[in-house]
Amino acid sequence: MRIGIDIDGVLTDSERFVTEYGTKFCIENNLTYRIKLDKYDSAKALGISPENDEKFWNRYLKKYITESIPRECASEIINKLKEEGHEIYLVTARNEWGLSGDDYGKMKEYTEKWLKKNKINYDKLIFTEGSKVPYCVGNYIDVMVEDSPKNVKQIAKKLPVICYHNSYNEDIKGKNIIRAYSWYDVYNSIKTGSF
Repeated sequence: MRIGIDIDGVLTDSERFVTEYGTKFCIENNLTYRIKLDKYDSAKALGISPENDEKFWNRYLKKYITESIPRECASEIINKLKEEGHEIYLVTARNEWGLSGDDYGKMKEYTEKWLKKNKINYDKLIFTEGSKVPYCVGNYIDVMVEDSPKNVKQIAKKLPVICYHNSYNEDIKGKNIIRAYSWYDVYNSIKTGSF
């Protein structure tokens, strides 16, 4: 089986990062914030302007993509899936936005180094633009592990999606969507074919 896996929000806990470093950024810059964990967009999750959100990511994106700790058991489960003969396709919407100076143009390099450092094995790393649907369909992915509410809904129209639980996606339900609360829960859904 070809398993598609998103990075941000699935392999990493982007919700926690935005909360921790977003509040730090706001305090350091005397910005008023209001945490809204039901919002996927970081500006809305922090209750700050798009301009301040851009400043936040300009300050912290490199730290996020190079130093984030993977979710518990992610590497273990991915290795287990590979040992069982599954192919792993990492499908990410990461782009150069937020990287500047000498870091601009290094998103792929930083992502590959992070994956290697954290022992996350994969068969193919795919950087997307726009909808992930054509990338999933074009690479014959059988099931996608995703957290973005928009992506979950779009992808579920074409193939099964395991929605990795975050506060901002807890209301997402529908045909071809199954919820997972941990990497072992993802594994169980794949193993039992409950999608």
